[in-house]
Amino acid sequence: MRPFIETFITLLVIMDPLGIAPIFVSLTHGMTRSRRRKAALQAAAAAGSLIIAFAVAGRLLLGYVHVSVESLSIAGGLLLLLVALDMVYDLGKRDRPEPVNIALVPMATPLLAGPGAIAAIMVEVQRFQSLNERAMILLAVVAVAVVIAVTMLSAGFLIRRIPPSTIHVFSRVLGLLLAGIAIQLMVNAIRILAHQG
Repeated sequence: MRPFIETFITLLVIMDPLGIAPIFVSLTHGMTRSRRRKAALQAAAAAGSLIIAFAVAGRLLLGYVHVSVESLSIAGGLLLLLVALDMVYDLGKRDRPEPVNIALVPMATPLLAGPGAIAAIMVEVQRFQSLNERAMILLAVVAVAVVIAVTMLSAGFLIRRIPPSTIHVFSRVLGLLLAGIAIQLMVNAIRILAHQG
């Protein structure tokens, strides 16, 4: 049971469903109720699948393409920065032929299944070697994905009760905070690379 509890708590803290919920509300404020529900479920499922994939074959995959977790962190930071700029300035929204699937980018990755969660799951898999322990780790990932889905589905309830003008202002503020998170991801990765080099 220890691998399950440790992995569940670690991922829950890193993936931070309560912190992600306001961003989800902001990114989906123009969607219908059914599309928001679909986006919430897709984001949780995609994030869970990505974490499981890295738990099973993370070191092999990163080693094969010669990409470090730090490089992944910088790439994730750049993606988040683009999303943050879009939230602050409404960049390109009038030119888009169809709505962007925010469930995959930025919700599933890099916000939920980001470099921190990927690194954490790879460490947990390294610590617990037996088949039973690793099965518990995978079960913990599924449990976290369920918590994330429930949190985002509950966040949709708030959208129907908040005036559009308030969400508009809220989006700008969250965009600024998201830009800060993006820069911090890159700064942390650069510090680690500089220390290693």
